[in-house]
Amino acid sequence: MSTPEALGLLSLVQWLSPAFPTGAFAYSHGLEQAVAEGDVRDAPALADWLADILAHGAGWNDAVLLACALRGEDLAPLAGLARALAGSAERLHETEAQGAAFTRAQAEMTGSPLAPLPLPLAVARAARGLALPAGQVIALFQHSFASNLVSAGVRFIPLGQSAGQAVLAGLHPMIAALAARAAAATRADLASAAFRAELQAAAHETLDVRIFKT
Repeated sequence: MSTPEALGLLSLVQWLSPAFPTGAFAYSHGLEQAVAEGDVRDAPALADWLADILAHGAGWNDAVLLACALRGEDLAPLAGLARALAGSAERLHETEAQGAAFTRAQAEMTGSPLAPLPLPLAVARAARGLALPAGQVIALFQHSFASNLVSAGVRFIPLGQSAGQAVLAGLHPMIAALAARAAAATRADLASAAFRAELQAAAHETLDVRIFKT
């Protein structure tokens, strides 16, 4: 017999899979600009770039916001924080557009329309009803985020599929550790120091030829 935990895990995996219609494949989080300028040229550079974003950039802040929301904090002020933490217009568009798409897909599945939220908070709102530990939700959210950026790197650097999967697998220990730390974090732990990633995300707004929206 299926347990609530097993069913909850399957639901979360579905929501965070590439097949779920958030349009995540269209966003590179500034990686396209970093590749165009030569900051990221190969698999080791991609691994370093993603590790910094996860530990010190938007990846960490999204994890903290997700944790706060999973604990039942008011979503409205958290949404304001999420928007304020977006370092550029494209970053803001990325989290809001994906969050709105996630919410629409959820509404179509459940028949219960809800107001859109930035992506980590939209996921947290849906995951509040799952019988899953916060650390597990955060880890899978961060893995989905990293997986999307690895896919962008595979297409644009370009890398072979095997090299991309090796990069993602190499990030697993970091993702697990960050998720465990973020699960106990509060708003006071919000911080970002991935300055090069933020600058490249802003510069992407004027990149002449673009494959990705951000």
